[in-house]
Amino acid sequence: MIRNFFSFVICVIIVLFFSLFTIEEGHKGIILRFGKVLRDAANNPLIYNPGLHIKIPFIETIKILDSRIQTMDNQADRFVTMEKKDLIIDSYIKWRISDLSRYYLATGGGDISQAEVLIKRKFSDRLRSELGRLNVQGIVTDSRNKLMTDVRASLNNGTSGEEAPEFYFNNLKKLNLHLKNYDSSMPEQYRVSDLVNPNSMAALGIEIVDVRIKQINLPTEVSDAIYQRMRAERDAVARRHRSQGREEAEKLRATADYEVTRTLAEAKRQSLIVRGEADAETAKLYATTFNEDPSFYALVRTLRAYENSFKKNNNDLMVLSAETDFLRFMKSPKSTIGVNN
Repeated sequence: MIRNFFSFVICVIIVLFFSLFTIEEGHKGIILRFGKVLRDAANNPLIYNPGLHIKIPFIETIKILDSRIQTMDNQADRFVTMEKKDLIIDSYIKWRISDLSRYYLATGGGDISQAEVLIKRKFSDRLRSELGRLNVQGIVTDSRNKLMTDVRASLNNGTSGEEAPEFYFNNLKKLNLHLKNYDSSMPEQYRVSDLVNPNSMAALGIEIVDVRIKQINLPTEVSDAIYQRMRAERDAVARRHRSQGREEAEKLRATADYEVTRTLAEAKRQSLIVRGEADAETAKLYATTFNEDPSFYALVRTLRAYENSFKKNNNDLMVLSAETDFLRFMKSPKSTIGVNN
């Protein structure tokens, strides 16, 4: 009896172990029964929120998917604008799962890498289409936010910004028709799938939350050509400034030389005037002094002649008679006095 009880307890534990499962916060789960998504009476997939849940062991399996917002960095790619100019655009996408059943089937079992491949393919096509309507100025200025909004809307709706209202209007007519003529025996593909554009991300069970451009660059060859042209323009401007600087320098140098020459000439003129006035005043003083004592004047003039004639470095040879009047002051004072008298 006890052995049967323990066997029963062990069986219960095993059944509970394979029946109970938990889903962490930020995740959701769907039940697969024999490989097919389990649905409720309204044909909607059963979604399990975070918490503790139970399933039928060995028959049902749980597939837990990350329901948080995912970030996908896109590799920089080349796009062509309306002006037929190439741009290298680096961007990223924020996305999350909107329909777990569709996502699971579209990605081959909820493979996130496969989902990013699909998103990348559709995003590249949509962004290329939107950029083909804008010029470079519109892309890098105020139109960027509108561009991102249009790309996000076209990805979620599967249509461009101009086609979206018509698509919504057609869907509204289809929805009214379904509500009016609803029949439980109507095939599934006519109940829901008609309301979802097969080109939209909703068909994959994905919602694009945000699309952003991180960086816009020109191709390397175009950048090099632009840099070369900018460098040539800057060199031309530098040469023009240098030539203007040399011209101004020559003007300033010529003006300075003129001022120097004029100042020196004026100074020389003033010096000659002052020197002439000084010489005149000196001559006047000499004349006044020498007129008062002619013999003293004769002595001073003779001494100056001696000084100029008998200089230390003068190698000239002078042959004079001893009786010459030039040497009279070199004789004895008496004879000199006598001569003067």
